[in-house]
Amino acid sequence: MLTCKDQVAAASDYLDGQLSFRKTFMVRHHLLFCSNCRRFIRQMRLVQATLREMPEEGVPDVDAFAERLSSERHKTP
Repeated sequence: MLTCKDQVAAASDYLDGQLSFRKTFMVRHHLLFCSNCRRFIRQMRLVQATLREMPEEGVPDVDAFAERLSSERHKTP
């Protein structure tokens, strides 16, 4: 079984789908039993989603953009 430290080290590759079947299984097994790592993975997914939503060019009104992202986040289950 993976330790939390191993899980954190593999988190990015796990979310990107770049782990082997065996390693993916080990990560998922760890997540079944570790609520802290599940929370960490949820936070990582949120960061990835936020980064995907950010425009390539600068944002003229950063506060309005942050507010929109926050309101969209609260709408999703």
